[in-house]
Amino acid sequence: MFRTTAITAGFLMLSLGTAAQAATETAIVAGGCFWCVEADFEKVPGVKSVVSGYTGGDRANPTYQNHDGHFEAVEITFDNATISYADLVAKFLRSVDVTDDGGQFCDRGPAYRTAIFPTDAVQTAAAEQAVAEGEAVLGATIVTPVLAAKTFWVAEDYHQDYYKSSDIILTRAGPKQKKNAYAFYRESCGRDARVREIWGEQAFLP
Repeated sequence: MFRTTAITAGFLMLSLGTAAQAATETAIVAGGCFWCVEADFEKVPGVKSVVSGYTGGDRANPTYQNHDGHFEAVEITFDNATISYADLVAKFLRSVDVTDDGGQFCDRGPAYRTAIFPTDAVQTAAAEQAVAEGEAVLGATIVTPVLAAKTFWVAEDYHQDYYKSSDIILTRAGPKQKKNAYAFYRESCGRDARVREIWGEQAFLP
């Protein structure tokens, strides 16, 4: 009897461990400045972590000063028992300017374009469906592409949770002092105002 109970208990522990592992998934998206995307999605229930980084290009070991060919992006780790990949991508689309293929808000150039990087066929289908549904809502073409995932390179430590900083604005030319730097940057770029203009009540601005 004891042996049967032990085997059963072991099977249950293995099953629970497998279920817990299966519930964890990652999503990779690019939405302009990675500080803003990180700030938005760390507030979403079910999201476990959001990491800023670079992806989409061929350059190995990119840096903030040298990531030509890459998008600024984030890797979102989430519990898919709490929020699905499809819902996460739908929120993402509603947090950016999906009509702009030249950058986002005050950040211009290829590194600041939007994109979705699915990691498998299931994510690809969900991402493409989310884009189609978004186009139906807007009655306009969404220029955010769905691209095959490439290596995600984690950005420098000082970029992680940058939005929580209050006194430094980081620029390609170096840091500049500014009280409430992130809030100043986001408002000055008009990010939230533009997203509301496009999406109205569906805008995702946590």
